[in-house]
Amino acid sequence: MVTIGMNYFVREGKESVFEAACSKVVDVMQGIEGHDESFLYKRISDGSPVYLIVSRWANEEAFNDFVRSEQFKKVTSWGKENILTGPPRHTTYRE
Repeated sequence: MVTIGMNYFVREGKESVFEAACSKVVDVMQGIEGHDESFLYKRISDGSPVYLIVSRWANEEAFNDFVRSEQFKKVTSWGKENILTGPPRHTTYRE
């Protein structure tokens, strides 16, 4: 099992759009082989909106396959152009 932390820095005023998109992505992830569960967290302190998706996978290869998928590429391209202030940062936590 591996846990991935995906950090997203969102443009002010775009929080609800980002949250709705994440909800759809997490729903899609439920059907992906190797995916266990995912949760979305939001920083509540002052400053630019920052989100963290914590996602558990059977192994790192299953996550990497998801990241290389066309569906993931479309969502991240849309996010980079419209929602995010910079590229997402992913951290892997091995158990």
